[in-house]
Amino acid sequence: MKRFHYALITAAFAALLLSACGSADTDTAGSSGDNSLVVLNYGKYLDASAIKMFEQETGIKIKLEEYESPEEMYTKFSAGSISYDVVCTSDYMVERLIHEGKVAPIDFSSFSYYKNLDPAILAAAEVFDPQNQYSMPYFYGTLGILYNTTMVSEEETESWNILWDDRYRDTIIMQNSVRDSFVPALRLLGRDINTEDETDLRDALSLLVEQKPLVYAYYVDETADEMIAGNAALALVYSGEAATAMESNADLSYTVPKEGSNLWIDSWFIPADSTHKENAEKFLDFLYREDVAMLNFDCVCYATPNQAVVDALDEDTRNDTTIFPPDDVFANCTVYKQLGSDTPELYSYLWKTLKSE
Repeated sequence: MKRFHYALITAAFAALLLSACGSADTDTAGSSGDNSLVVLNYGKYLDASAIKMFEQETGIKIKLEEYESPEEMYTKFSAGSISYDVVCTSDYMVERLIHEGKVAPIDFSSFSYYKNLDPAILAAAEVFDPQNQYSMPYFYGTLGILYNTTMVSEEETESWNILWDDRYRDTIIMQNSVRDSFVPALRLLGRDINTEDETDLRDALSLLVEQKPLVYAYYVDETADEMIAGNAALALVYSGEAATAMESNADLSYTVPKEGSNLWIDSWFIPADSTHKENAEKFLDFLYREDVAMLNFDCVCYATPNQAVVDALDEDTRNDTTIFPPDDVFANCTVYKQLGSDTPELYSYLWKTLKSE
């Protein structure tokens, strides 16, 4: 699940001029042109120079659409107003669309750089894409706690319990995301983060209601800035966001509590109704070329499944456990699965209940 969840960019990419990833001169999605490719992705999740490079090398024009959350992606994708050719989204949403018959199988035999994918990440991705027939992992990471070491000790963050500690009242940031914020509660209760049992979810809600008076805010985009500024002591964040924040404030650190958490995998897929499937395959193969994948890693700073990139990194970066979860943490985390038809509605009801308390 993409970590920054920046808002959809509707201006003529002016905001990208401020991005560390550079800017790209792309057309508005849905404009005409046969030699084109309509890409739907999280905001700021592609290095703009990589887009330009692909256009220059292939003559294919990228039309980029962005979104904030997997649920927003699903709404945009399902609306049918734009015909998307290649999409990046979160694990459980890929699974949902596969089950709905909206994803095309990919013929990887024509790819030159599929071999760069780490077999361990491909194995983890089989939770939502059995046999890896429909998708390609793009970035991955964990959900954990970003904390200010001048306010909180490392030992205290070994358990999710710290997020219920009254000493940190009004200094705790939670994710403004129903599944993510339910993870600490479910793991403290010893329940599966993919549970569909109503009792499990209501028990987790009770914990979150108990926690709410301690919460400074439920954020998406603002968490890193708030933590960098020292306005909060603890935040539920994704590892990539934590790594970026830690670069700007040496007092910040990140951990995944002992009870376990979510291992997220964002992946690319080609819609079944793509009208530029050949271009889409060229684009995906291009993204996994080492130099291109390195550009995107440097831009996004999340764990890359591209082993060629990992091998080329300096030792300090390779051994950064915030970016690349160590084996024991990796094994103690669970990939989200798509929930049954009734559970999202229950989650939505419980989330509204929490917010209204």
